[in-house]
Amino acid sequence: MGKNKLGLAAAAGLTASLALGSAYSEPVEDKLVIDGREMTTWTEAPADHPFDELISGWHYRTDETRALEADSFENPGMLYVERGEEIWNAVDGAAGKSCASCHQDASETMAGVGASYPKWNEAAGKPYNLELQINECRVEQMQAEPYKFDAPEQVALATFIKHQSLGEPVEIDLAEGDMQKWWERGKDRYYLRTGQLNMACATCHEDYNGRYIRADHLSQGNVNGFPTYRLNTGGMVSLHNRFRGCIRDTRAEFPAAFSDDLMALEVYVTWRGQGLSVETPAVRQ
Repeated sequence: MGKNKLGLAAAAGLTASLALGSAYSEPVEDKLVIDGREMTTWTEAPADHPFDELISGWHYRTDETRALEADSFENPGMLYVERGEEIWNAVDGAAGKSCASCHQDASETMAGVGASYPKWNEAAGKPYNLELQINECRVEQMQAEPYKFDAPEQVALATFIKHQSLGEPVEIDLAEGDMQKWWERGKDRYYLRTGQLNMACATCHEDYNGRYIRADHLSQGNVNGFPTYRLNTGGMVSLHNRFRGCIRDTRAEFPAAFSDDLMALEVYVTWRGQGLSVETPAVRQ
């Protein structure tokens, strides 16, 4: 079978899965409490939002998966938090510094920081997420090499920093710099249909929200739990890794990680989940 026929067969297969997988299931009504603190996982959406209510992906998971995230001792993502703390305190680079050299105790200095990213970076003229900010600090302050995309150290350190905002509401500032323009670009990307399957982010996370595609209960696609531990891959998954995976699944060419296209998308999808608590490390299937 030629490539075109294979592509058409794949497209037909997934289209059939969406069409036939029309069974709808309400997200589970439950409360997520981590280390004695109740997370905001279900809340009213702002007036200009496409949904009436914002619902964390946690409510779309199985009982077992939800319980795993709620237990910090059992949550496998906490191993990455622990590794990230080691990296935070480790000296690296010609300047002889660690992250802690400038920022001291992360539980104090990083509290709430991860909940506010992406942020506008005036010097770069674009939004920066945690990973880009980490690399800038490594190069300029530590005189160390920047991490390559999805390097284990990058994922662990980003997870550790984001975890310091556990329970804090996601809130980004669109009034900074040109963030609003990037938001608009990200929105366009969110609704853009691409690939052989002619699908957009909104296809699954709005049009088919609450339905099943194969065994996956489709959520609103909120990103308040990233980096997220995924059981099907057995590891921590960064947001841009997930972006690229979703785009790949539509049989489209995916942009480079941290490209302008994906940074704009990160701004927009982060805004969509404003008000939900940071859950990092969330656990998903």
